[in-house]
Formats: sequence, structure tokens, C-alpha cells
Amino acid sequence: MIKIAVDAMGGDNAPEEIVKGVVAAREELSDVEFVLFGKKEEIQKYVSDFKNITIVHTDEVITMEDEPVRAVRKKKNSSMVMAAQAVKNGDADALFSAGNTGALLAAGLFVIGRIKGVDRPGMTTTLPSLEGAQDSFTMLDVGANAESKAKNLHEFAVLGNFYSCNVMQVTNPRIALLNNGTEYDKGDRIHKEAYQLLEADDSINFVGNIESRELLNGTADVVVTDGFTGNAVLKNTEGTALSMLKLIKHAILDSGVSGKLGGLLLKNSFKEVQDKMDYSKHGGAVLLGVKAPVVKAHGSSNEEQVKNALRQLTTMVDSRITKNLSDYFETHQSRQEEKE
Repeated sequence: MIKIAVDAMGGDNAPEEIVKGVVAAREELSDVEFVLFGKKEEIQKYVSDFKNITIVHTDEVITMEDEPVRAVRKKKNSSMVMAAQAVKNGDADALFSAGNTGALLAAGLFVIGRIKGVDRPGMTTTLPSLEGAQDSFTMLDVGANAESKAKNLHEFAVLGNFYSCNVMQVTNPRIALLNNGTEYDKGDRIHKEAYQLLEADDSINFVGNIESRELLNGTADVVVTDGFTGNAVLKNTEGTALSMLKLIKHAILDSGVSGKLGGLLLKNSFKEVQDKMDYSKHGGAVLLGVKAPVVKAHGSSNEEQVKNALRQLTTMVDSRITKNLSDYFETHQSRQEEKE
């Protein structure tokens, strides 16, 4: 039976929405056991049936305000660290948290550990494509590394290529480098160097630079960037979508009876647009490059979003993604070294 370690205290709506999401996921995933780490008396409020659910009491919580590395080192009895430790010890197969992103990255690096050869794991998310054959694309890094070297961007491309092929089921995914122009010589020194590394790697289908305005237009299947830029783009995309929907709603409400009737007739269409732009339905952000599946959900995740992320984690464990990624990355490195 698959075991997923859950940081039940991480996130803005913890533990209520986290626990409710676990209960909802359990109804769909009968062959999964969920081990919830956190304050037992608080978690128990939202569970009436403990089938396939175990609670491990913890006294400490890593908050959003905690300094990530210090918190992981000092709060060893926190829900996040103990959940990560369970994965490291083999008592669980995967880790879920909606808590402090930096702390989860630190727990992934220092507790679970990196795959051999990976310099910096990348945070990977799935975003909607509004045009083209695929309905979504993969972007990394979206928050694990504020600064990256050219070789790290190359690594992200390799990791993203594997994820797109094996999880998103894309054949020969198109990989693009996020930049401030499409020309090969655009960007700073790091991006110019990264472009050369990506273009020289014949194991990936590199299609060149991509501008942020083209991200949702189906131009690429994998978009590579540093964590600072990726996180800013992710939040901007989410914020713009929400703002546009609010703007349309206010325009309809302020346009009189005829406008309101028109809005009522288009209600289902607006719902389709909202669903299309909701990247959380694909699950959470995956920390690619560590020795076990780790998924980070949005801090404000609700029951449905938590359930989606847990379903995503189960699929990753079933497909042995970490072992396969480790083998793939090692083979890629060997080929690159032979070329040199």
C-alpha cells in the first residue's frame, strides 16, 4: 500500500482544509494510506472515520514567517520535518505540504536528499495552454531557487523534459527558455550561456527563447526559468486571470438589465474560462530532483486542491517517477560527458 506523509499543519487553511482534502482523497484512493503529521487534537476535529488515516502528533509548526533553513534545523519536531523524516526513513513514499515553500525545499534537500548528479532541484508546475494540441505546459523553476546559473537552467530543461514525457505524456516536448526576447542573443550573460547549452544538447527538443506574453499560447511544452522569475510569472498569471474575471463581473453588474441578462446567459462560458485558468486542478508544484516525490500546494489551498495534489502524488509513486528520473538523469550526464 502506498503511504503519503502529509504536513497537516502547513498552509493558511490548515489543518481543516488539509484534513478534509485527505478525507476526500481517501474516498477515491482506497489503496493509499495517509499519515498526517501535526497536532492530534486539532486534526481529529475533522476526521470521523480513521480508515487508512494515521495521525502522528507533533508539537511544533513551521510558519510562513519562519526563516526556512533555520526552521528545518531547529524545529525537528515540526509537522513538516517529521513528515520529511518519515519519507527519508522509508516509512512513507511521498511528502505533501501546503506550508512554507522555502522550508519544504530545505526539508527536501537536507532531510530527503537530492538525486545523484542534480545540483539544484527545481519546483515544477503545470499551467494552462489556451491554444495548440496540448491543454497545458510545464514550467520550472517556480520558486525553489531565487538565483540560478546557466548549468542549472540546463538541468531544469532535462528534468522538465523527463516530467513532460513521463507524467504529462507529451511526445518529444518542445522546450523553451523564458527570456526578454526570442532572438538567440537576448538576455543577460546567464541566459545567453544557457541558450548555448540548451541548443547544444541534442537529447532535448530546444525551440529557443520565449517571451512571457506567449506562455499561454501553446508555443512550448516545457518552459525553463530561474525560481525568482518563475514564481513572479506564476503569481502574475494567477492574479491577472482573477482580476480579469472580476473586471468582467463588475462590467456586467454595472451595465443595466440587458447586461445582466447577457451575463446570465454567458455564466457557463465564464465558468469554463475560470476552470481553464485554474492550474491547481492539475495538482501542486512538484519538487523535481529529490529522492522521493514531494508536492507543494498553494498556501491557500482548499479541500479540492489538496485532493488533486494527493491524487497527483499517488500517480507519481505508482509510476516510480523518482527511480526512473534518477536513471534518466544519470544516463543523460554520461552522454554529455562523453561528448565533452
